[in-house]
Amino acid sequence: MRHFRTLLWWLALAAFGALAWDLLSPDVGELVIRWQGTTLHTTIAFALVAWLLLWFALWALWTLLNLPFVGWSRLAQRQARNRLVNGLIALHEGRHARAIALLDRAAEDAESAAVARIAAREAALRQGDLATAAAEQAALGKVDPLAAALNAARAQLTQGNAREALEILQPHAERRNLPPRALQLRGTALVAAERAIEAMPLLPGLEAEASDSPEQFATMERQWQAAALSQAAHANELQQRWQSVLPRTRDSEAVLLAYARRAGELGLEQEAARVLGDAVEAHWSEPLVHQFAILPAPTPDGRLGRAQGWLGAHATSPALALALGHLARRAALWSQAEEALHRAIALGAGAEAWEELGFVHTACERAEAAQACYANALRAARGERARPLGGRSLRDQIADEAVAEHRDEHGFPRLR
Repeated sequence: MRHFRTLLWWLALAAFGALAWDLLSPDVGELVIRWQGTTLHTTIAFALVAWLLLWFALWALWTLLNLPFVGWSRLAQRQARNRLVNGLIALHEGRHARAIALLDRAAEDAESAAVARIAAREAALRQGDLATAAAEQAALGKVDPLAAALNAARAQLTQGNAREALEILQPHAERRNLPPRALQLRGTALVAAERAIEAMPLLPGLEAEASDSPEQFATMERQWQAAALSQAAHANELQQRWQSVLPRTRDSEAVLLAYARRAGELGLEQEAARVLGDAVEAHWSEPLVHQFAILPAPTPDGRLGRAQGWLGAHATSPALALALGHLARRAALWSQAEEALHRAIALGAGAEAWEELGFVHTACERAEAAQACYANALRAARGERARPLGGRSLRDQIADEAVAEHRDEHGFPRLR
């Protein structure tokens, strides 16, 4: 690129010379200069050439005089770069004391000061020298205030101080073209401070910068959307936020669970059950099935019938068996609830299934069986082996553990 600019410069000079020759060759003109009684006669062509030669001589003299200073400056920059490189290598190799010494000297150069201070602070933190790290942070604040604010905000977030992190980043919030790290830290702090809805406008900027991998960005986007739904103050606000969720994240398990839980708390359990039921039928999910069942139900609804419709395709699902037991117990269908919960226990539903079964026995006034179920729930929660209940026939136990046969498109049995 430099050679191309040089070529253009020489071509421009050649064009200027040709134009000057075309203008001056017919008549070189006459120039008269009078100064303090002295008169000088010359041609315009000679005056122009003399002026150019004088300008070139002055430029050459200035360059010659400035040459030692330029050499010293370049030498200092070269040494600063070498110290910076060696300091970064020492930091990578774990030689923290050497890294701090080299990076402090590299920070004397203005161009590498910010990078050197950031790396020196990291070396001090790895060494456990908090005083040196604080000194490097203070020095970084004088060189690059934004970089120092990012370091301080990240440290506050690590300690769980989201509001302090927001205060640190606030002076730079109105700055145009904020780096992706600043946007991400501010958004994370807003989410942690229960102001997730204010973090949503930051997502387009992060996506445009593509600072993280698509998978990392998608995970962060789902987390922020879920937090915004969970922090909705009332039902109308929750519905508005749910309608604003992008289609690419609306099918996310975390987003659906956050919406359903908050909807259940705000009296929108029927709408949440509909959304969860549609999501489960589109893409099977055990956590969504569980949340579908435990949503509050102030009035009878059709959730039990809808869940029974999934049994044919997912007969071996412990979450579905537990959901059927929970919904049947809520509908006071005790025998159906007991059968479904024994099935859930056989499929490995664990402590929650034992607890539900204890509720069924309590409602049926079977105190001894209920106590045994609650005890098994505690054992399962501690990872211990549950004790079998009395009164269950061998036929019932076999039926609990029976697995439906699945065949492929050719009619051959498929192993589960």
